[in-house]
Amino acid sequence: MLQAQVQTYVANRALLLEALPALGLRDIAPPDGAFYIYANVEHLTDDSMAFCLHLLRDTGVAIASGVDFDPQRGPRHVRISFAVSTPLVEEALRRMAPWFAARG
Repeated sequence: MLQAQVQTYVANRALLLEALPALGLRDIAPPDGAFYIYANVEHLTDDSMAFCLHLLRDTGVAIASGVDFDPQRGPRHVRISFAVSTPLVEEALRRMAPWFAARG
């Protein structure tokens, strides 16, 4: 069972690393040893908390502001977890694509 979960995380990580640049998120910290991707959104906002709230309101997709993880640079970063099922990651990407395209 543990191996199956690890394989899901590996697949989700690869899926996000391939898809996020198409959304405009190209400045991504290497997600080594964690279950999330830390992405720079300063080309879109300097208030990642408000950015995450708008994304949630508009798409139903929850990502985390970087503020809690880095008080200095966090307002320009977000965290995207891949510790969920692959269908959830695929659905989140489907919902986020038009939202990011409208900001882009």
